[in-house]
Amino acid sequence: VQLVESGGGLFQTGESLTLSCTASGFAFDGNAIIWVRQAPAKQREAVAGIASNGSSHVETSMKGRVTTSSDNAKNTAYLHIDHVKPEYTAVYYCAGDKVMLCFSWLLGLWTYWGQGTQVTVSS
Repeated sequence: VQLVESGGGLFQTGESLTLSCTASGFAFDGNAIIWVRQAPAKQREAVAGIASNGSSHVETSMKGRVTTSSDNAKNTAYLHIDHVKPEYTAVYYCAGDKVMLCFSWLLGLWTYWGQGTQVTVSS
């Protein structure tokens, strides 16, 4: 399994961004995925994800700003964030799991991880 994130870069406060997670050896249809970020000197934190049944989950503080989606034909998942802030500066990762029946915010339960993509938001 390989997960590859892309779409990171430098953004201005208030802009929108969309990150992609392209998979090989892993199908988003029927499997769970989570988006996680790690800011400098901070622990990884979950942002949003999609459960194996297709339902979306968004961390409370990000509700209203974040949407998740996937394109099964392209085997790619997306994380869209509106109105970005400097505090969103972090490395963003996608992670997946093939056996997770109920979506979990516990990061240690996720099996497959991408290498991350850097997002920098300037003020």
